[in-house]
Amino acid sequence: MQGDFITNIKSMYNQFSRTEKKVADYILKNPTEVPFMSITDLADACGVGDTTVFRLCRTLDLKGYQEFKMMLSLSITNDEEKTEQYSGNINLKDDFPTVAQKVLNTNVAALNETYSLLNYEDMDKAIRYLRDAERVFFFGVGASLLTAMKAMNKFLRIESKVYCYEDSHMQLMAASMLGPKDVAFIFSYSGSTKDTIEIAKNARAGKAHIICITRFIKSPLTAYADILLLSGANEGPLQGGSTSAEISQLFLIDILYMEYYRRYFDSCSRTNKITSESVVERLV
Repeated sequence: MQGDFITNIKSMYNQFSRTEKKVADYILKNPTEVPFMSITDLADACGVGDTTVFRLCRTLDLKGYQEFKMMLSLSITNDEEKTEQYSGNINLKDDFPTVAQKVLNTNVAALNETYSLLNYEDMDKAIRYLRDAERVFFFGVGASLLTAMKAMNKFLRIESKVYCYEDSHMQLMAASMLGPKDVAFIFSYSGSTKDTIEIAKNARAGKAHIICITRFIKSPLTAYADILLLSGANEGPLQGGSTSAEISQLFLIDILYMEYYRRYFDSCSRTNKITSESVVERLV
């Protein structure tokens, strides 16, 4: 099925419902675009609901949308010419200097796009939420957890109320204990990771403020967001945890950190002095 996934969709076409056929038609016409779309993006493009896309995945004997995108990408990448699209335009004939230049171009493009997506009102609101919060929790699963941990580590230098748990069960428990005076900072490239959505649900139940850093405007996760901060990197299903996606998310964190520090310089500098002195003897 992997090598001929698109052919498989065509062969099963008569088994699809009327609405599933609308999704299948869009996929067959735009096979290279769909792997970069969230489930909600695809549903909106086809004029159907998220559940229709999910039903199509099940009809194709797949566990869900993420597996569907992976199978579609693997089918496409059997063609070397299309493989380039999913690996930053890098192909097997490139030499090392060319690879290095292309990786650089990909990361720079991700930063530029993220900058172009900045919404200053949302950034301002996010900073005020962080300032007024009693507790700030950073959440993420998989590669996004690494970004969440880096964000917590950065803000811990200037704020004592930030937390991040590595275990997904502990994250869910922590989210369930959040209240109206707390902030949940959630990282998810796709916005459709099950654990991340459950974290958002629990945080919303406690009426905590939810700030999401994600790629897509519409996804199951963004339905719970009070503030949406968009990252600009395009990451295919075969590029999970790509550096460009992480860089674009950390760029947003850097902006928040620097502006927060600038606005509340006196209190932040005092805390920074304390945290810096706590580790100074361990630095060579």
